[in-house]
Amino acid sequence: MFIEAWDYLAGHQAQFLAALWRHVALSASALAIAAAIAVPLGVRLANKGGSALVAINAANIGRTLPSLAVLALVMPIMGTGFAPSLFALTLLALPPILINTHTAIRQVDPDIVDAARGMGMTAFEIVRKVELPIALPVIFAGIRTAAVQVVSGAIPATLLSLSTDAFFGWIQRALTPSGLRAP
Repeated sequence: MFIEAWDYLAGHQAQFLAALWRHVALSASALAIAAAIAVPLGVRLANKGGSALVAINAANIGRTLPSLAVLALVMPIMGTGFAPSLFALTLLALPPILINTHTAIRQVDPDIVDAARGMGMTAFEIVRKVELPIALPVIFAGIRTAAVQVVSGAIPATLLSLSTDAFFGWIQRALTPSGLRAP
């Protein structure tokens, strides 16, 4: 079967590359939208008990829905093509990013936050300069998980998924402050 697939790809390179590009564009768009929604929401909900519980439980329920089921539910409303696929994949990417962001922000040592507050930092400065840099490795673990889930599929998509994981691992290491990197 692998040889037949390879022969097909060799004979249809242009079609394969066009489909691969559409898949990359769709996956990147879904991941970007999910991160743009889930990271700020996770930061915002980190100190909200009841609201966070509802959001995290909703995200966990969302994890149980296969993307094909979501796609089947939105097709009658949105039709077929890029938009309904983007919607389904964005929903698939939201839970791991939201849950990891929420968890990461909650795990920041309260003494560090108190020290920042004592130095006169505003709430926004504390989030941007203290909490996010400390939480970044865990947040990126959620983004990596979401990226792999969004990209994964058949053999070419699996190879793309492994490449995506390696790429986001490199970004995670590059963005993690040197004092927080594992030896």
